[in-house]
Amino acid sequence: MKFTCTQIALSKALNIVSKAVSTRTTIPILKGILLTVQDNRLTLAASDLDIGIETSIEVSDAIDGAAVVSAKLFEEIIRRLPAALVNLERDDQNNLNISCLSSDFSIVALPADEFPAIGSIKEEYRIPIRRDSLRDLIKKTTFSASIDDKKGILTGCLFELKKEEIVAVALDGFRMAVAVEQAGEAEGKSMVVPARILNEIAKLLGESVQEEEIVLLLDDKKMEIRTEETRVISRLMEGDFIKYEDIVPKTYKTRCVLARQEMLASIERASLLAREGKNNLIKVTIADGQMEITSRSEEGNVKEIIACEMEGDELVIGFNSKYIAEALRAVNDEEVVFEMSTSTSPCLVKPVEGNSYMYLILPVRIAAS
Repeated sequence: MKFTCTQIALSKALNIVSKAVSTRTTIPILKGILLTVQDNRLTLAASDLDIGIETSIEVSDAIDGAAVVSAKLFEEIIRRLPAALVNLERDDQNNLNISCLSSDFSIVALPADEFPAIGSIKEEYRIPIRRDSLRDLIKKTTFSASIDDKKGILTGCLFELKKEEIVAVALDGFRMAVAVEQAGEAEGKSMVVPARILNEIAKLLGESVQEEEIVLLLDDKKMEIRTEETRVISRLMEGDFIKYEDIVPKTYKTRCVLARQEMLASIERASLLAREGKNNLIKVTIADGQMEITSRSEEGNVKEIIACEMEGDELVIGFNSKYIAEALRAVNDEEVVFEMSTSTSPCLVKPVEGNSYMYLILPVRIAAS
């Protein structure tokens, strides 16, 4: 195997595939990246058996072949080389020799046939979606998925494919996030994708600015996201997701319309003291056309007042400030709506118009004053 390419192109490709390299495995080959040269094209692949990423770049002076190299070492070497042409060649001792201007490295390579195949899917469904739309779905939901592996299916994000739209849902038992984006039609299909993998996909989509539209390919066990140069294959999670629509409140007794950025800034200030107490607790009092946010700890206390358009009953309710702040950061609307009924029932956060997102947040019990 032999090829020449630019340091910039190779470093960029390594940055893409390294997101799938396993860091906790006891299987040495999974800590590597597979390099395959064929027809003056270099394909790089990595997999942790849950996610596989493959991307390719053009190379020159190529001799076909394949090898697996340590992902961490190889990426560090390439990243630190000057922005010039890089020559790579595997020798008879199965070492990969790397040269660039005055720098020369030789690192041990592993046999390519031991690397697990990235594979492909049956393509039962093919759904076009805008790159930014998929990123927004991920951004607006995955932070609400559980990070506790013991919670199984709740560490994933539900994707429901409906008529010309995708609905994404994530929840952890204390809050729920729902987002909707336009997409190609695949009505009736649903799947659960690990939230960890979706976050890696979002990073890749943020780095790729060439394609406005990408393609989702699905079968019963895997999902593939495909762009012109890269494909990402993720396993789907097994099990039944919670029937999220059944837990969304249908009525409210108190409704507020607030400036999102103003409320976020107030909560972030209040949380400076909330962090010193339990559960990041803030107390919210809604009355007389305003929302008062307070927090107390041994370190001191804080009070923030925000004007709001209010209708319905006055209410005093407690929240984990982190849950409210993360929901507000996930959207870009100038104003948001808060709907509540009692101090112990869930709060619903949604847009003033439309249904592009919805957040359900459980309150925290507050001591009677």
